[in-house]
Amino acid sequence: MSIGLIALLDDVAGIAKVAAASLDDVAGQAAKAGVKAAGVVIDDAAVTPRYVVGFAAERELPIVAKIAVGSLRNKLLFLTPAALALGAFAPWTITPLLMLGGAYLCYEGTEKVYEALVPHAGHAHDAQPDAGGDGRAMEDRKVSSAIKTDFILSAEIMAITLAALPEGGVVTKAAVLALVAVGITAFVYGAVALIVKADDAGMAMAASTSRSAFGSFVRALGRGIVKGMPPFLALLAIVGTAAMIWVGGGILVHGLETYGLPQVAHALHAASSA
Repeated sequence: MSIGLIALLDDVAGIAKVAAASLDDVAGQAAKAGVKAAGVVIDDAAVTPRYVVGFAAERELPIVAKIAVGSLRNKLLFLTPAALALGAFAPWTITPLLMLGGAYLCYEGTEKVYEALVPHAGHAHDAQPDAGGDGRAMEDRKVSSAIKTDFILSAEIMAITLAALPEGGVVTKAAVLALVAVGITAFVYGAVALIVKADDAGMAMAASTSRSAFGSFVRALGRGIVKGMPPFLALLAIVGTAAMIWVGGGILVHGLETYGLPQVAHALHAASSA
């Protein structure tokens, strides 16, 4: 009886060691894959804040939360299973699907540029999202648009992650993809929340009543943040739009190279080196 118990405990210890090694492996692979996807993550963080510009301050964090939940749902419920299934059964479909997503990003980014250069009635209406009962409808449209854009960027992130993984079991790949999905979503939308609420923090700092030298410094810093956030958000909106076109174009160019058409990539490289 005691020998059987010892053998059982030994088996349990062995399983625990294997599980611990697997967890370490998953964490390590997730970290490496996350680094490779860093470029798209930065683009995602730059794109999102423009969707909350113009809304009342009390709606900013709820909007960010809605987009974050939609983003996580995209990654965990749709993109991770799809990536695993396509990678296992139809790997040839991944590139054309990514190219379609890249084309969508280019289209949306170009549309934003056109709206900025040639304002029209619909665009002017969008500039006042809090007017009357249309505010909630406008918020819903903004959130929906942000989640759609995030879906494309998330698909690129998950594709990069999947491509970066070594050969392994489906469970390990699924765990890595899920870990990357949660980690990147938390990072991106945590950063977005800090960005969009920085002006409120600045106002609180500027209202400090401390008479010390440190209090004066805090008030000055707060005033600087309040004054600096509007141009910073405007700049971030420009960066986000450029990022959409950049990432979308990069996906298309890489896809063309995959299909044996490297001329566009070579032309772009030559132009950038000139």
